[in-house]
Amino acid sequence: MLPVPDIHGARRGAQELPDETLIVRLRAGDAGAYEILLRRYNRRLFRVTRSILRDDDDAQDAMLEAYVRAFTNLGDFRAPGNFGAWLTRIAVNEALMKKRSDKRFAPRDAAPRHDEDEGDARTQRPAPGAGTEDLAANGELRRLIEAAVDRLPEGFRTVFVLRAIEQLSVEETVGCLGIPAATVKTRFHRARGLMQQALTRHIDAAGLTAFDFAGARCDRMVATVLARLMSSGTSQ
Repeated sequence: MLPVPDIHGARRGAQELPDETLIVRLRAGDAGAYEILLRRYNRRLFRVTRSILRDDDDAQDAMLEAYVRAFTNLGDFRAPGNFGAWLTRIAVNEALMKKRSDKRFAPRDAAPRHDEDEGDARTQRPAPGAGTEDLAANGELRRLIEAAVDRLPEGFRTVFVLRAIEQLSVEETVGCLGIPAATVKTRFHRARGLMQQALTRHIDAAGLTAFDFAGARCDRMVATVLARLMSSGTSQ
């Protein structure tokens, strides 16, 4: 009896292959390698294009164009090299081109300034939050973080996403953005300061109502205590 091939195991094994091996397979006509690379980099490319365009749909449009450009020009990638950084650079360029060509983006980000002036924590002010009742909930906290990231200056925003959210190293971020390591470090440091300021303001406001005991819970407790006292004759 012939052994049954482990299709799922083979698929898992392919997913663990390094980029260079998958690219060799692509060039040899293995279309299955496309899906593995797409799933491997979808999150990073969405995050980095979203950090530039601040719109989910526009970010996905830029991702699509980046993938098409990368895979149709795969011959431009020289191995050994960092395929993820090469692909991210293409996505960043697509997002920037889309931003420059679309008038909707003109008022959303001020013109770039020098690093020493951009994003000064003393002048940036976070927008007030929509509510503070449930900031401890994961979903609400995530939305607060996303909103705070959106308010960062563009250059800081992209560096913060790659360094703090994607957790790339300084060297990897340099490869993705093509900027000096010193600039990456400076922007990340200032972005973290702005994020801390924004989130601290929300947390401070939330602290005023944390573990609050009002509304229906308060009413129920009052009614319960009064009923217990009345039943025991204590309230007389």
